[in-house]
Amino acid sequence: MSAHDPTPEMMAKTETLVEALPYLQRYAGKIFVVKYGGHAMGNAELARDFAEDIVLLKAVGILPVVVHGGGPQIGSMLKRLGIESTFVDGLRVTCEDTARIAEMVLAGSINKELVAWVEQAGGRAAGISGKDGGLVRARKVTRTTRDPGSAIEQVVDLGFVGEPETVDRTLIDTLLAAGIVPVIAPVATGADGHTYNINADTMAGHIAAALGASRLFLLTDVPGVLSKDKALLTDLTPADIASLTADGTITGGMIPKLETCTRAVESGVDAAVILDGRIPHAMLLEIFTRRGAGTLVRK
Repeated sequence: MSAHDPTPEMMAKTETLVEALPYLQRYAGKIFVVKYGGHAMGNAELARDFAEDIVLLKAVGILPVVVHGGGPQIGSMLKRLGIESTFVDGLRVTCEDTARIAEMVLAGSINKELVAWVEQAGGRAAGISGKDGGLVRARKVTRTTRDPGSAIEQVVDLGFVGEPETVDRTLIDTLLAAGIVPVIAPVATGADGHTYNINADTMAGHIAAALGASRLFLLTDVPGVLSKDKALLTDLTPADIASLTADGTITGGMIPKLETCTRAVESGVDAAVILDGRIPHAMLLEIFTRRGAGTLVRK
């Protein structure tokens, strides 16, 4: 081999670029909504990787929109202030004080930190919440639970926990047209004037549907949907999800995530993907390689 011959490493990099080409062509000009959350958010190295991925998507002509969570960070702030948290079906019961603290953490520190990471990676970002520009109008979430003794259903008041009632895409479109990545905190105002805390997966799903996004990514703390023998299920339809939930394969916190994915694809999003946000650049592997890296849900 002469000094000018490509090394195996160089060849592998070239093959990766060639493999990515059809995906680059397919997704140019398309909107990708990315929900960023879980414990990956607390890790500076993973946050830097995530920001680089967002800037790279932007550089190749994809239009990324970021929606972020912040459950662990809200939890630690409440603990620091001596406020107890209770949960129903994975949703934090939110009194007025808790709602104010959640907004401070989500729309304040986390949102601006993510904007700074994207800017540091060479992109341009704007941090907003559902309150800005009438982006999201919230309505109060109601939940029912069954009393174990009497089996009577009872309505549970979750306080200021909401879900999107309407989404107005005007502000997002304005930012995207200006070459700016919207970074959205899941907080919005209801018709009653109250501030509501919204589950970030739910917020991302509704925004993806309103934008007619090509992809919805839910970055989380698990590899994706696993079979009963712990193998990754890479492709699912809403019908598959219904039967896997019925037979107990899909349980716990994965149920609402897959409900979000199902609602999104049935509302016009091409596909939704559940990915492990702890894997560096998992999103790029999922988008630009044949192998993929998580569970893809399509209609």
